[in-house]
Amino acid sequence: MATTVSLKRTGDKMPLVGFGLWKVTKETCADTVYNAIKEGYRLFDGASDYGNEKEAGEGVARAIKDGLVKREDVWITSKLWNTSHAKEHVSEACKYSLSLWGLEYFDLYLVHFPISLEYVPPSKKFPAEWWHPEDNKVHPSNVPFQETWTAMESLVDEGLAKNIGLSNAQGALIYDVHRYARIQPQVLQVEIHPYLTQEALIKYCKHLGIAITAYSSFGPQSYVELGVQKGVPGLLEHDVVAKIASKINKTPAQVLLRWALQQGLAVIPKSNNHQRLVQNLASTGFELSEEDFKAISGLNINLRLNDPADIHPDLAIFA
Repeated sequence: MATTVSLKRTGDKMPLVGFGLWKVTKETCADTVYNAIKEGYRLFDGASDYGNEKEAGEGVARAIKDGLVKREDVWITSKLWNTSHAKEHVSEACKYSLSLWGLEYFDLYLVHFPISLEYVPPSKKFPAEWWHPEDNKVHPSNVPFQETWTAMESLVDEGLAKNIGLSNAQGALIYDVHRYARIQPQVLQVEIHPYLTQEALIKYCKHLGIAITAYSSFGPQSYVELGVQKGVPGLLEHDVVAKIASKINKTPAQVLLRWALQQGLAVIPKSNNHQRLVQNLASTGFELSEEDFKAISGLNINLRLNDPADIHPDLAIFA
């Protein structure tokens, strides 16, 4: 079964199962990344907003030093934060993240959200997060997305990013970007799980040749500690998922990841548990029956867990 997806513009082969670095603590990040590489992970999905890029880079550097991998064997993704959307800040932000990782280029660099906020220098607050350090409030700014995307294209010209793409974007924005893009987005990273199946968006991206990375594959599980799981039962414990997992002798996590992979989506699960980390990587090694696949898809309730409108009403990008 396929373990990579070839990107349309460059032909670069992006691993279908990667390791997500959101909420991996600084204290454990270097060891987690190193151990994940030892077990076979080759894609690490980071972002400046995650606050652990330096530690993740230390894990990669140690693996390279120990001869586990070469730089070209690993795929590193990072993301441009909302406070650096102005054209004069995009390259600066990318270079800052590269310096933290200890790298010369990213395999993939995404615009984290199609939301521009007032610029915050790293010397004042890093990661900048959503709230401005002066008053702890959200400060939207009027940077048009075309300005940001044009600056993203320059990162490819400069050799700072091999591929560029979008995150948390919907069809209307993707359509608009294609009207002016010199370098079209190669990847879209969005929330997709059985509670939010997004079939129309998947169909549109496949039509355009945009690869999709699904995040939050386990649904509410990632949001419990943030208090925004929105009162629905966890997918890992859901009867439908659990019964299928038991029937085919797989873990619920493997079933949920396979559901996404079977649609041609890439996934970026995170686990601090070594056994689950290994199990997640093995999700490319089996198939769900059509009946089981449809049963899982039938759980859709259009539940979006990551919605910036919950932070500020001006940021209702999914309205």
